[in-house]
Amino acid sequence: MNWNKTTLLSLLLLILPCTGVSAQNYVSYFTGNAEDVRTSPTGGTCLMGGSREDDNAMRWFLQRADGGDVLVLRTSGSDGYNDYLYGELGVMVNSVETIVFENGNAANEAHVHEAIQQAEAIWFAGGNQATYVNYWRGTAVDSLIREAVSNRKIVIGGTSAGMAILGGHYFAATNGTIRSAAALANPFDERVTIESDRFLDLPFLEDVVTDTHYDDPDRRGRHLVFLARMRGAGLTDPRGIACEERTAVCVDPSGLAMVFGEVSEDDFAYFIRPSCSGNEPEILDDGVPLTWSNDEKALLTCRVKGTPDGTNTFLLTDWQTTSGGEWQEWYADSGVFNSRANTESIDCIPSRVRNNIRPDDIVVRPNPAHDFLTVTTPWLVTTTTIVDASGVEIRPRTSASGNELTVNVEGLVSGTYFLLLVGEGGWARSRFVVP
Repeated sequence: MNWNKTTLLSLLLLILPCTGVSAQNYVSYFTGNAEDVRTSPTGGTCLMGGSREDDNAMRWFLQRADGGDVLVLRTSGSDGYNDYLYGELGVMVNSVETIVFENGNAANEAHVHEAIQQAEAIWFAGGNQATYVNYWRGTAVDSLIREAVSNRKIVIGGTSAGMAILGGHYFAATNGTIRSAAALANPFDERVTIESDRFLDLPFLEDVVTDTHYDDPDRRGRHLVFLARMRGAGLTDPRGIACEERTAVCVDPSGLAMVFGEVSEDDFAYFIRPSCSGNEPEILDDGVPLTWSNDEKALLTCRVKGTPDGTNTFLLTDWQTTSGGEWQEWYADSGVFNSRANTESIDCIPSRVRNNIRPDDIVVRPNPAHDFLTVTTPWLVTTTTIVDASGVEIRPRTSASGNELTVNVEGLVSGTYFLLLVGEGGWARSRFVVP
């Protein structure tokens, strides 16, 4: 038989394993059912600190996809997630597709757009966040992801570089990485690339900058510098979330952050905020070591140990309520990072919503609430008022009479609020959440 080159090439393609579908700008690896399904994802965000994934956090991530399609986006590597997410965790999903971007032009590919529009879950793999920012920001990729989060409530997650891009502010690493000592010595080092151009817009992360691999090497100092730069740029209340390797923070739609990790390991997550009084760096200049002290209380940091079931938590609606967390004070003095245990109780609630009746006397249910609160107290209530977390009045004072009340919270945007109750002997407040 006379074989020509075209025939030989066709036979060779039939023999080769079909693990991936290649295009000029991207490579796709697909596992599962090729027919799209529409499910009802329940939203949320999973932030993973790097190294290997925490299986229980990944199960949380997959469960929120409600049996739908999972999309993994990356700019290096191959199909390492496909079998792991599709079959090894015991959570049923319709499919897992990994798309590896070979260059920025892949952001314009119709198949990439279709994959995002059909996904109930999107996971950002580790890699280089500078590439992610350069390839995806300001393209159809980020706008389609924002639309999917807002309109279809898909769940989002990422590890290492994939976690680094999830905050409203992010270390873009466009000039390479930087260690704590160098950042503290010069907060305006060209490698301290903190950017805030619109990217993913994830709930509860608007004023947050994340950091990863927190235990190897120590990254607390550079994270403090990131927050100082954000404060110096005019953000009055910058926040930080960090994860050690093998640690995950999974945030549900109510703003509750659950910390996952192994019991046998010291797996911690960190939630960082300025002190209650608010403050700004004393010395924040180009070429000068950073000083941000505020009497050695510049930042309040809640360190939360991960557990297999995520029972230790931190509430992102008020940035102070924690279960299983311990507070620290962080500050920098002449380019030297310092930390110490906090010895005082944390209460950053505005003064106008502080109690002078024991809060244990108040029962508010349901909480979180979409429409109405039922309030029970052992004392007579005469007026109610609703204020937001900063103490601003949202619903005006309303007359009341009795110790069993129904309070209308319909129309309030998602967030944390305080119900102020005036009654016999003084007044009290009770915190509630609108999801």
